[in-house]
Amino acid sequence: MKVILVNGSPKEKGCTYTALKEVADTLEKQGIETEIFQVGAKAVAGCIGCNACISTGKCFVGDGVNEFVEKAKTADGFVVGSPVHYAAASGAITSFLDRAFYGKGAAFAGKPGAAVVSCRRGGASAAFDQLNKYFTINSMPVVSSQYWNQVHGNTPEEVRQDAEGMQTMRTLGNNMAWLLKCIEAGKAAGITFPEREPAVKTNFIR
Repeated sequence: MKVILVNGSPKEKGCTYTALKEVADTLEKQGIETEIFQVGAKAVAGCIGCNACISTGKCFVGDGVNEFVEKAKTADGFVVGSPVHYAAASGAITSFLDRAFYGKGAAFAGKPGAAVVSCRRGGASAAFDQLNKYFTINSMPVVSSQYWNQVHGNTPEEVRQDAEGMQTMRTLGNNMAWLLKCIEAGKAAGITFPEREPAVKTNFIR
């Protein structure tokens, strides 16, 4: 089993990474393989609704989204991390996830997802709520912890001093490992993911 942890911070080894690494280390102790996928400091394009990915299966922009989606097809779970910018997830991770999920829900459905946010002071719960919506719209079980999945600090060193936040990350890792093992045991017992009905689209304006 493998979990991909997406670092939506432009800082490769900053506060968000520190939180994700605590989750990853906990998963590894539970026998779950992990990979931290860095979105990076380069610009990430927003979705322009061209629908090229619907017909080809790939986004025409080459900024890491296609690489992530290919990895997602064989991953078993996901943790998405972001710093808090103006009480929201970073613009880079928002653009990244918009394009990663658009038209590619089959790569994520039925696989557990969790959000992690890091902030200096406030806005964490709003950003946390924003990220969780990507999971709930794609039939993904959302993994919780003992508190909202957030850490506080302005540097990695300060984040490590957030004892409750770091414990929350470890609890999240243990809960993710437990759910993944439950899903695997269910599959072995013949329990499969529910069959989807054909999608119904109801517009408010006709």
